[in-house]
Amino acid sequence: MTIRNRIALQFSLIVASILIVFSIVIYVVSATYRREEFYDRLKNKGRTTVRFLVEVKEVDRDLLKIIDRNTLTALFDEKVLIFDERNRLIYSSVDDQVINYSPSLLNRVRQEKDIETHNGRNELIGLLYRQNGRDLVILASAYDQFGRSKLDNLQLTLGWGLFVGISITIGLGIFFAGQSLRPISQLNEQVTTITAGNLQRRLDEGNRQDEIARLAINVNDLLRRLQQAFEQQRSFVSQTSHELRTPLAALKSEIQLGLLRPLTVPEHEAILQNLLTDADRLIGLTNSLLQLARTLETIDLLPLHPIRSDESLFAARDELTAARPNYKIAIDYEHVPESERETLVAGNEKLLKQVFINLLDNACKYSPDHTARVRISTDDTHCYVAVSDQGIGMTEADIARIFEPFYRAPNALDYQGFGIGLSITAKLIDLHHGSLRVESQPGQGSTFTVSLPHL
Repeated sequence: MTIRNRIALQFSLIVASILIVFSIVIYVVSATYRREEFYDRLKNKGRTTVRFLVEVKEVDRDLLKIIDRNTLTALFDEKVLIFDERNRLIYSSVDDQVINYSPSLLNRVRQEKDIETHNGRNELIGLLYRQNGRDLVILASAYDQFGRSKLDNLQLTLGWGLFVGISITIGLGIFFAGQSLRPISQLNEQVTTITAGNLQRRLDEGNRQDEIARLAINVNDLLRRLQQAFEQQRSFVSQTSHELRTPLAALKSEIQLGLLRPLTVPEHEAILQNLLTDADRLIGLTNSLLQLARTLETIDLLPLHPIRSDESLFAARDELTAARPNYKIAIDYEHVPESERETLVAGNEKLLKQVFINLLDNACKYSPDHTARVRISTDDTHCYVAVSDQGIGMTEADIARIFEPFYRAPNALDYQGFGIGLSITAKLIDLHHGSLRVESQPGQGSTFTVSLPHL
């Protein structure tokens, strides 16, 4: 069942239920009012008859029968019976009909003094009338032809009203459900035209206020991220192919050169040295690619624990200086933390140390004196680690692209590297819910500031 039909069905059921309940309430209230009103008329008729019979001396039984038969308020199939204390019938408004009554009914009237019941299709009331020490029982019955006729007409009217109302409700439910879901149908038509080759297409966002518009906005955001991911993937494949092609081409050239003619031992050594250099470059590039792939694959699966960011920084410095003795790293606090919680962050110790190693390695590599200066500071919400160098610096255009895999600034091509470290660093900082800010001027060095929310 489509959503449109489901909405129309639910809407129709709700409205139909309301109409049915409303009709039943009207019918029950009307039937109750008719019954109570008719019982009141019967009681008044019974009381009037017994008063004429007992209290008015000028009216005898025969005259009272004539009055009952010719009164304007006579009821259909009306019967009035009056019994004395011995259950003897002392008055009957009709003589040409057989009247059946039960002595137990008379006794019940004497006990309850006022009863309302049925006698076949007729309503029946019983009253106890006391006059001069006598207890008279009045039974009055009649058929409410007019009231039941009105009730039948009301039932017919409500039935047709229900049928027409439910029919209109179903039609309007289908129409308005279709109208309400038309924007979704249009979105579906637009989505079906979007493929991997035209991710730049976007959905119509309408008024940007209702739920459908918000859905279109969210889908457009998703498409934007997908397009960015596809473009990064294409760029990654292209740049990886280029990076791999260069050392492979160099390897092939050296081998071809060695096969052209007989070589001396020094020439063989030179060729082997070149092959070793190219092989080292391939190994380094492969390791960088594996590290990037491993980071992207497991970045959302690694657990985060409370760790001190400054301790990770000092561990990164010790590991880097042990591998590169010519590197110098100076670490200082802007102000000494009053408690260790000011530098306590939720993170992965190994990955956070890798972030600082990458930043410290770049700072030392690009500084003429291989020196990096680090400053640690905190505020109410974040811990900051600023890594500065006095190296070659970057332009604004380079800063906008340095976190792309394999991108290297033109003035950095003379330095060893593959352009992967900063891309990994940015993704690891995102994992720690932090941010990385870059300030740089060509020829004046760069400052990378890591911001991490502390606990």
